[in-house]
Amino acid sequence: MLYGALRQTASVLARTLCRPTVQGRENIPETGAVLLASNHLSFVDSVVIPLSVTQRRVRFLAKSDYFEGRGLKGGLTRTLFTSLGAMPVQRADARGAMLSLEMMLDRLREGEACVIYPEGTRSRDGRLYRGRTGVGLLAMESKAPVVPVALSGTQHVQPVGASMPRPHPFTIRFGEPMDFSTGYDHLAPGKARRMITDSVMEAIHRMSGQERVDRYNTLNGEG
Repeated sequence: MLYGALRQTASVLARTLCRPTVQGRENIPETGAVLLASNHLSFVDSVVIPLSVTQRRVRFLAKSDYFEGRGLKGGLTRTLFTSLGAMPVQRADARGAMLSLEMMLDRLREGEACVIYPEGTRSRDGRLYRGRTGVGLLAMESKAPVVPVALSGTQHVQPVGASMPRPHPFTIRFGEPMDFSTGYDHLAPGKARRMITDSVMEAIHRMSGQERVDRYNTLNGEG
Protein backbone atom coordinates (compact mmCIF):
# COMPACT_ATOMS: atom_id res chain seq x y z
CA MET A 1 0.00 0.00 0.00
CA LEU A 2 2.81 2.40 0.92
CA TYR A 3 4.65 1.58 -2.29
CA GLY A 4 1.57 2.29 -4.39
CA ALA A 5 0.77 5.56 -2.64
CA LEU A 6 4.31 6.90 -2.82
CA ARG A 7 4.69 5.76 -6.41
CA GLN A 8 1.49 7.50 -7.48
CA THR A 9 2.42 10.72 -5.67
CA ALA A 10 5.97 10.76 -7.03
CA SER A 11 4.75 9.94 -10.55
CA VAL A 12 2.31 12.86 -10.55
CA LEU A 13 5.01 15.24 -9.30
CA ALA A 14 7.52 14.00 -11.89
CA ARG A 15 5.07 14.32 -14.78
CA THR A 16 3.96 17.76 -13.67
CA LEU A 17 7.35 19.29 -12.89
CA CYS A 18 9.75 17.48 -15.23
CA ARG A 19 7.68 16.48 -18.26
CA PRO A 20 9.55 13.20 -18.77
CA THR A 21 9.81 11.39 -22.10
CA VAL A 22 9.78 7.60 -21.78
CA GLN A 23 10.65 5.45 -24.79
CA GLY A 24 10.77 1.68 -25.22
CA ARG A 25 8.92 0.71 -22.06
CA GLU A 26 7.47 -2.24 -24.00
CA ASN A 27 10.98 -3.75 -24.14
CA ILE A 28 10.79 -4.64 -20.45
CA PRO A 29 9.32 -8.14 -19.87
CA GLU A 30 6.24 -8.04 -17.67
CA THR A 31 7.32 -11.15 -15.77
CA GLY A 32 10.51 -13.06 -15.09
CA ALA A 33 14.04 -11.98 -14.31
CA VAL A 34 15.42 -8.98 -16.17
CA LEU A 35 18.45 -6.78 -15.57
CA LEU A 36 18.14 -3.09 -16.43
CA ALA A 37 21.64 -1.70 -17.09
CA SER A 38 21.69 2.10 -17.09
CA ASN A 39 24.04 5.03 -17.39
CA HIS A 40 24.16 7.12 -14.22
CA LEU A 41 23.94 10.92 -14.17
CA SER A 42 22.11 11.89 -10.99
CA PHE A 43 20.89 10.84 -7.57
CA VAL A 44 17.35 10.90 -8.96
CA ASP A 45 18.11 8.16 -11.52
CA SER A 46 17.19 5.57 -8.90
CA VAL A 47 13.82 7.28 -8.51
CA VAL A 48 12.92 7.94 -12.14
CA ILE A 49 13.76 4.41 -13.36
CA PRO A 50 11.35 2.65 -10.94
CA LEU A 51 8.70 5.28 -11.68
CA SER A 52 9.13 4.79 -15.43
CA VAL A 53 8.73 1.00 -15.25
CA THR A 54 4.97 0.98 -14.80
CA GLN A 55 4.35 -2.72 -15.49
CA ARG A 56 6.29 -4.10 -12.52
CA ARG A 57 8.36 -3.29 -9.47
CA VAL A 58 12.13 -3.07 -9.83
CA ARG A 59 14.97 -3.55 -7.36
CA PHE A 60 18.16 -1.50 -7.19
CA LEU A 61 21.17 -1.17 -4.94
CA ALA A 62 21.63 1.99 -2.88
CA LYS A 63 24.40 2.83 -0.46
CA SER A 64 23.49 2.21 3.15
CA ASP A 65 23.90 5.91 4.02
CA TYR A 66 20.51 6.58 2.44
CA PHE A 67 18.88 4.32 5.03
CA GLU A 68 20.73 5.71 8.04
CA GLY A 69 20.00 9.44 7.81
CA ARG A 70 18.42 11.26 10.73
CA GLY A 71 15.74 13.89 11.01
CA LEU A 72 12.90 14.57 8.60
CA LYS A 73 15.04 14.41 5.44
CA GLY A 74 16.68 11.16 6.52
CA GLY A 75 13.33 9.60 7.32
CA LEU A 76 11.79 10.66 4.02
CA THR A 77 14.78 9.37 2.04
CA ARG A 78 14.71 6.04 3.86
CA THR A 79 10.96 5.64 3.33
CA LEU A 80 11.15 6.58 -0.36
CA PHE A 81 14.05 4.26 -1.17
CA THR A 82 12.58 1.35 0.76
CA SER A 83 9.18 1.72 -0.89
CA LEU A 84 10.73 1.95 -4.37
CA GLY A 85 12.58 -1.34 -3.95
CA ALA A 86 16.07 -0.24 -2.91
CA MET A 87 18.42 -2.71 -1.25
CA PRO A 88 20.95 -1.14 1.15
CA VAL A 89 24.58 -2.09 0.56
CA GLN A 90 28.04 -1.31 1.87
CA ARG A 91 30.40 -0.69 -1.01
CA ALA A 92 33.60 0.42 0.66
CA ASP A 93 35.66 -2.53 -0.51
CA ALA A 94 35.80 -5.45 -2.94
CA ARG A 95 34.08 -7.77 -0.48
CA GLY A 96 31.19 -5.33 -0.11
CA ALA A 97 30.88 -5.07 -3.88
CA MET A 98 30.73 -8.86 -4.24
CA LEU A 99 28.11 -9.17 -1.51
CA SER A 100 26.05 -6.57 -3.36
CA LEU A 101 26.22 -8.58 -6.57
CA GLU A 102 25.25 -11.74 -4.71
CA MET A 103 22.23 -9.94 -3.26
CA MET A 104 21.14 -8.84 -6.73
CA LEU A 105 21.77 -12.29 -8.18
CA ASP A 106 19.45 -13.78 -5.56
CA ARG A 107 16.72 -11.36 -6.64
CA LEU A 108 17.20 -12.23 -10.29
CA ARG A 109 17.01 -15.93 -9.52
CA GLU A 110 13.67 -15.22 -7.84
CA GLY A 111 12.42 -13.72 -11.10
CA GLU A 112 12.61 -10.04 -10.18
CA ALA A 113 13.60 -6.98 -12.20
CA CYS A 114 16.81 -5.33 -11.05
CA VAL A 115 18.67 -2.13 -11.95
CA ILE A 116 22.44 -1.88 -12.16
CA TYR A 117 24.74 1.02 -13.05
CA PRO A 118 27.76 -0.56 -14.77
CA GLU A 119 29.78 2.65 -14.38
CA GLY A 120 29.63 2.13 -10.62
CA THR A 121 28.90 5.74 -9.69
CA ARG A 122 27.50 8.95 -11.14
CA SER A 123 29.27 10.66 -14.01
CA ARG A 124 30.26 14.14 -12.87
CA ASP A 125 31.01 15.39 -16.38
CA GLY A 126 28.21 13.74 -18.37
CA ARG A 127 30.52 11.33 -20.19
CA LEU A 128 30.00 7.57 -20.31
CA TYR A 129 32.75 5.68 -18.50
CA ARG A 130 33.97 2.11 -18.90
CA GLY A 131 31.59 -0.46 -17.46
CA ARG A 132 32.59 -2.64 -14.53
CA THR A 133 32.04 -6.32 -15.16
CA GLY A 134 29.43 -6.97 -12.48
CA VAL A 135 26.74 -6.65 -15.15
CA GLY A 136 28.48 -9.39 -17.13
CA LEU A 137 28.67 -11.64 -14.10
CA LEU A 138 24.96 -11.17 -13.31
CA ALA A 139 23.95 -11.79 -16.93
CA MET A 140 25.97 -15.00 -17.12
CA GLU A 141 24.96 -16.40 -13.74
CA SER A 142 21.25 -15.53 -13.88
CA LYS A 143 20.69 -16.04 -17.64
CA ALA A 144 18.37 -13.03 -17.41
CA PRO A 145 18.01 -10.73 -20.42
CA VAL A 146 19.72 -7.34 -20.13
CA VAL A 147 17.76 -4.25 -21.11
CA PRO A 148 20.09 -1.28 -21.76
CA VAL A 149 18.80 2.02 -20.37
CA ALA A 150 19.85 5.53 -21.40
CA LEU A 151 19.01 8.53 -19.27
CA SER A 152 19.47 12.13 -20.35
CA GLY A 153 18.56 15.33 -18.55
CA THR A 154 18.44 13.92 -15.02
CA GLN A 155 21.76 15.64 -14.29
CA HIS A 156 19.80 18.91 -14.51
CA VAL A 157 16.97 17.65 -12.28
CA GLN A 158 19.44 17.14 -9.45
CA PRO A 159 23.04 18.07 -10.30
CA VAL A 160 25.89 16.58 -8.30
CA GLY A 161 26.09 18.54 -5.05
CA ALA A 162 22.49 19.80 -5.13
CA SER A 163 20.47 18.89 -2.05
CA MET A 164 17.05 19.01 -3.71
CA PRO A 165 15.68 18.22 -7.18
CA ARG A 166 14.47 20.97 -9.47
CA PRO A 167 12.05 21.01 -12.44
CA HIS A 168 13.69 20.03 -15.73
CA PRO A 169 12.65 17.74 -18.59
CA PHE A 170 14.43 14.40 -18.88
CA THR A 171 14.33 11.40 -21.19
CA ILE A 172 14.64 7.70 -20.41
CA ARG A 173 15.06 5.13 -23.17
CA PHE A 174 14.74 1.36 -22.72
CA GLY A 175 16.51 -0.62 -25.43
CA GLU A 176 15.74 -4.05 -26.80
CA PRO A 177 16.60 -6.96 -24.48
CA MET A 178 20.04 -8.48 -24.96
CA ASP A 179 20.44 -12.25 -24.52
CA PHE A 180 23.75 -13.46 -23.11
CA SER A 181 22.51 -16.82 -21.88
CA THR A 182 24.49 -18.76 -24.50
CA GLY A 183 27.63 -18.40 -26.55
CA TYR A 184 30.09 -17.54 -23.80
CA ASP A 185 30.70 -20.85 -22.03
CA HIS A 186 33.80 -21.59 -24.11
CA LEU A 187 35.51 -18.39 -22.95
CA ALA A 188 37.45 -17.74 -19.77
CA PRO A 189 34.99 -16.25 -17.23
CA GLY A 190 36.85 -12.96 -16.99
CA LYS A 191 36.93 -12.50 -20.75
CA ALA A 192 33.27 -13.43 -21.09
CA ARG A 193 32.25 -10.90 -18.43
CA ARG A 194 34.30 -8.21 -20.14
CA MET A 195 32.78 -8.92 -23.56
CA ILE A 196 29.24 -8.85 -22.21
CA THR A 197 29.87 -5.64 -20.29
CA ASP A 198 31.38 -3.92 -23.33
CA SER A 199 28.39 -4.97 -25.45
CA VAL A 200 25.98 -3.49 -22.89
CA MET A 201 27.95 -0.24 -22.66
CA GLU A 202 27.98 0.07 -26.44
CA ALA A 203 24.20 -0.30 -26.49
CA ILE A 204 23.85 2.40 -23.82
CA HIS A 205 26.19 4.64 -25.78
CA ARG A 206 24.18 4.26 -28.99
CA MET A 207 21.02 5.35 -27.18
CA SER A 208 22.47 8.11 -24.98
CA GLY A 209 24.91 9.67 -27.46
CA GLN A 210 27.30 10.41 -24.60
CA GLU A 211 31.00 10.87 -25.19
CA ARG A 212 32.78 7.69 -24.12
CA VAL A 213 35.75 7.48 -21.78
CA ASP A 214 37.96 4.38 -21.90
CA ARG A 215 38.62 4.25 -18.18
CA TYR A 216 36.69 3.58 -15.01
CA ASN A 217 34.88 6.32 -13.17
CA THR A 218 36.28 6.90 -9.69
CA LEU A 219 33.99 6.04 -6.81
CA ASN A 220 33.38 9.28 -4.96
CA GLY A 221 31.20 8.16 -2.11
CA GLU A 222 27.98 9.06 -3.91
CA GLY A 223 25.19 6.87 -5.28
